[in-house]
Amino acid sequence: MNRAFHLPNLTTALVKCAISVFTLTLMSSMNIIPDARANHAPPRLATVKFNPPPPPPNRGAPGNRGEGGSRGCGVGNQSLKALMPVYEETFSQNQKESIYTTQVWGLTSFENPTFWFYVPYSSSSIKVTEFVLQNEKKKTIYRTPVTIPETPGIVSFRLPSTSAALELDKNYHWFFKLRVITCDSQQPRDLDYVEGWVQRTHLNGQLGDRLKQATPELRVALYAENGLWYDALSALAELRLANSKDTNLTAGWTSLLRSVGLENLANKPLVKCCDPQS
Repeated sequence: MNRAFHLPNLTTALVKCAISVFTLTLMSSMNIIPDARANHAPPRLATVKFNPPPPPPNRGAPGNRGEGGSRGCGVGNQSLKALMPVYEETFSQNQKESIYTTQVWGLTSFENPTFWFYVPYSSSSIKVTEFVLQNEKKKTIYRTPVTIPETPGIVSFRLPSTSAALELDKNYHWFFKLRVITCDSQQPRDLDYVEGWVQRTHLNGQLGDRLKQATPELRVALYAENGLWYDALSALAELRLANSKDTNLTAGWTSLLRSVGLENLANKPLVKCCDPQS
């Protein structure tokens, strides 16, 4: 009785299976089988967010993203800023006192990463621009004057391939310095600077393969999801420079900056600058 009772259900299942096989065969002959690995349409970047990895131990030189006031003349409350994530920590020194520190730090997978800064000053207000890179032992391994941006905006500096390439799993301390004209006639020039850290990390095989097969837009999302700040920001900025009117990229840029508390810079223009001075 049980076998006879279940026979219609079995027949129905076999018929459905036969229909599915026929459908797949037909789609294959027409070359329209969907490929789950294909990335034909760019992902929506409006919700892209940076997933911060755990920061390294505090090394006594936490960094400065540029949260202070402006030192230049005629730029209001705007200040030089490094487009970087910030890690805020509080340490208890004793029962009555605690120490508050801020780390400015990020990961990259490249030997020669690109650094991004917001410069609120016009070229007439800047006298000197300099980039400095030190190793963990505080030894300067690279120092160069940098071309001065002609207009205020977000600029980039790529570590040249001719300089010392970043070694894997090593932390490097960088500085971006400007000598600017102040409104104080008694002190005509002042130093405005930001500083932070960069660490080069190894890509695991699975992520490396996904990045090789990904579209440029998906690559941005993968970098951000896996905590590679320098790579995510540079990849998205380069896309925006090439496609300034793409609303998907604009939304992604705003979302990425908002995820690290820099949404106030989302509307600042990207300026093609800066290179080492020869």
